[in-house]
Amino acid sequence: MAYQNNLSSLTLLLLLVAFILANNVNGDGLKLGFYEKTCPKLEAVVQKITAEKISLAPSLAAPLLRMHFHDCFVRGCDGSVLIDSTKNNQAEKAGFPNLSLRGFQIIDDVKAAVEDACPGVVSCADILALVARDAIYQIKGPYWPVPLGRRDGRISIASESATLPSPLANIAQLKATFASKGLNVKDLVVLSGKGDTDPSLDSDYVPYLKSLCKPTDTTTLVEMDPGSFTTFDENYYTNVLKRRGLFVSDAALLNDYETSAYVKLQAQSHGSTFMKDFEESMVKMGQIEVLTGSAGEIRRHCRLIN
Repeated sequence: MAYQNNLSSLTLLLLLVAFILANNVNGDGLKLGFYEKTCPKLEAVVQKITAEKISLAPSLAAPLLRMHFHDCFVRGCDGSVLIDSTKNNQAEKAGFPNLSLRGFQIIDDVKAAVEDACPGVVSCADILALVARDAIYQIKGPYWPVPLGRRDGRISIASESATLPSPLANIAQLKATFASKGLNVKDLVVLSGKGDTDPSLDSDYVPYLKSLCKPTDTTTLVEMDPGSFTTFDENYYTNVLKRRGLFVSDAALLNDYETSAYVKLQAQSHGSTFMKDFEESMVKMGQIEVLTGSAGEIRRHCRLIN
């Protein structure tokens, strides 16, 4: 059974991860209008293709947002999650946390259109950042500025995907993991992914979801947050408050004063500050450990190192 990586779960994930990694952000070299002279039609091209794809498959907006997060959290926002494995190397997308990523073909299609307009100019890392933003906007989510100028990394290793926060982590483990990176309790984040369910969660909710698939079914997608499959909202907080998250890391939010306070604020105020918080956090997240200047490369195809 494959649980759908729903958008509202990801909104919490990406809202908090930006705060988590704010001290690790290195956005030097990124700026708005970076391709103004070298590829002036870039954002229009990306927006057009992304809108066409998401209008046909709105459920892919959340996976594209998740893909952007997974890219940034491992080796920074360098497009390394897009690289295919070879006979000599298992790439990031072959790592367990990334096996459920979807939407790679959309990135390929956008990259092809950008290459037609401006050959060898725009990085895959920048394209992924723009597609994630435009996909969310297409389903009536917020629209945030995306400073550009990222370069593509040349290294992608499956085992490094293990550094992504685990959906099985309890609050003590999350504290230890992020403290090892110089991060405090306020920085805790929930990562959506596959894993077993938390025994402290609603005892009726998980069996209901599991009943929608046969025991051997690994392809059917089921919403973790019913009603938010193709919409951008703050409903995740309400579900977590009701203990209707699925993972240990969902429940962990309620076991810490600071993180539970934010969950309660958004659940009780219907996300009064969420959109603004999300926009600001996405800008920060997109600047994590970026390659700029002469570092890295500009890939001709996002799946292949030049």
